[in-house]
Amino acid sequence: MDEKTRLLSDTTGSPCDGSGEKEAPPERVYTPQYLSINAADPKLRGSDDSWVDLASDSTRIATPTFEDSLLAPVNSHPKSPPVAQEVEVKVKLYKRRWYILVIFSLFAATENFVWNTFGPISAASEDAFGWDDGTITTLTNWGPISFMVAAVFFSWVIDVKGMRPAVVTSMMLITAGCGIRCISSTPPLVTWINHIGGALNGLAGPVAMFGNPVLSSIWFGPHERTTSTALTIVITNLGLALSFVIGPMVVPDRTNPNCTNVRDNQSVHIEAYTSQLPDTDCTLYFNTSGTRIAEERKDIMLLQYSVCGWSVFLFLVILLYFPSRPPLPPCVSASQKRENFLVGLKTLFRRGQFWLLTLIYGLTLGVADCWTGLVDVILKPYGVSEKEAGWMGFYGNVGQMGLSLIVARFADKFSRHFKLLIFILYLLGAGNVACFALVCVGVLPSSLVVLYVTFISATTILFCAEPLIYELTCELTFPIGEGTTNSILTLVNNIFGFVFLLIPTLPNIGSQSWMNWAMLGSIVVSIPPIVLLKDKYLRLEVDEHAETKVTRQQ
Repeated sequence: MDEKTRLLSDTTGSPCDGSGEKEAPPERVYTPQYLSINAADPKLRGSDDSWVDLASDSTRIATPTFEDSLLAPVNSHPKSPPVAQEVEVKVKLYKRRWYILVIFSLFAATENFVWNTFGPISAASEDAFGWDDGTITTLTNWGPISFMVAAVFFSWVIDVKGMRPAVVTSMMLITAGCGIRCISSTPPLVTWINHIGGALNGLAGPVAMFGNPVLSSIWFGPHERTTSTALTIVITNLGLALSFVIGPMVVPDRTNPNCTNVRDNQSVHIEAYTSQLPDTDCTLYFNTSGTRIAEERKDIMLLQYSVCGWSVFLFLVILLYFPSRPPLPPCVSASQKRENFLVGLKTLFRRGQFWLLTLIYGLTLGVADCWTGLVDVILKPYGVSEKEAGWMGFYGNVGQMGLSLIVARFADKFSRHFKLLIFILYLLGAGNVACFALVCVGVLPSSLVVLYVTFISATTILFCAEPLIYELTCELTFPIGEGTTNSILTLVNNIFGFVFLLIPTLPNIGSQSWMNWAMLGSIVVSIPPIVLLKDKYLRLEVDEHAETKVTRQQ
């Protein structure tokens, strides 16, 4: 059986022959070209006025009425009334989908790592280049700033041109940004080139952030979409987790008077730099600030060169093979035409439930993204070292990885419970953030263990909701393109992140404890919208409807 779709019913009628009987209508064969999941203008070979979907597993599905049809209609003429039709359709799950998922995730992880370069090594960077906390937060803020600039453009690229041009262009921007940051380590040039590099990396943020649910809808079946989205986010956040560990390992904090000898692991406490320092055999401290700063700059540039080399390698891998879509769709809903990009964008502004979900995601996780990235800055006044803060960030991301996959797999197996899961995760997250904030201000007993537990628990629980929100957004807004809906979702996320990161740059802001209360407030404000949310699973209904028809016919 070939992959052609045959029109089995005449939609316009046929002329009569001399005997007064209608001639049998000529058989018309259409071969649809399966385009990008959200292509605005599908093209057909053999027909210029029809659009046919590909759908399910070599199975013939009858659609008796136009109203009953969940597949796209086939009309031979725009003015012809829709009639019953029978369409032969196919779907297929390709093993290569896992390779595509891993490559995309590594791209997004790289963008995440580059974005969070200076947060975990803020003390060393400030000492090496004469920066302050405001500079560190501004460098971090290029992520949301550039995202806001590029979000709509890359949403259009994904929906109309496909995933390949979007990912290739974004990876090229990351590579260019990393290359620019390697030019110099001398102030003030180093400050400017890191701002430029951060801005270019941030332009890749839209595809890295909202490309994962699009990838899931293109390559994965209806009962593995949430899991695949979660797995993509897990690998993406691995880049963020590694930035908390690799950064401080390559660029140790030499400004801390508590020195650890990296060669024999002997702890050496020094109150000041003295001429007797070489006798201690401490490789992290030097008797002149000039020598110390030179070593810090050397370490930072080593980190920059390493990241740049990895970016070039990954860019070449993506150029070699990264298709926009599989030859056949993975499920019925993946084969359906999405709304025209501009029409879908306008429609979103009239969807109240979509904006509730956007607030739930954008406010809480927009602040949380930046809050976790600045854990070193937040805990610095409480005597927590850069290294300890880095490990807290790392363990928080690792914990999130494991729990996200468990929650996502549960959501795939037991569909239609996304709202309840999000509500529970937000409540638990609020409790942990509240404990963390109270420890920081001294209301609860202070200890490094308590800070570890509350911070790691908060980040683990909150970010488990991310894949659920992505997928629920796609369900609520179907058949609007996944790229369009998630671009707006993540755009609002970055707006709140931008505002959060802008505050530390203001003069006389005082203690950093306000960040913890802002994090807690963003969760509390988001809980009422979760209660008001009416979760609908429009995309899932299409797939389940098709599966039911196939079962009945078999």
